[in-house]
Amino acid sequence: MIQNYLPFLIPIIVLELILALSALIHLLRHQSFRFGNLFIWIIIVLFLQIIGPILYFTIGRGEDA
Repeated sequence: MIQNYLPFLIPIIVLELILALSALIHLLRHQSFRFGNLFIWIIIVLFLQIIGPILYFTIGRGEDA
């Protein structure tokens, strides 16, 4: 039954992994945030799957020098 949905699920899973990894890499390299701290943003990015990285890149990311 799940095999019927795999063509739709695999791209979503890959997109989520790419977003989460890029957000985590950015978090660790640029530790300047508008809201919260590093630990809170890591939890948001990892546990809110697609929404977490999007939230980080839209409202959480601080100004890069």
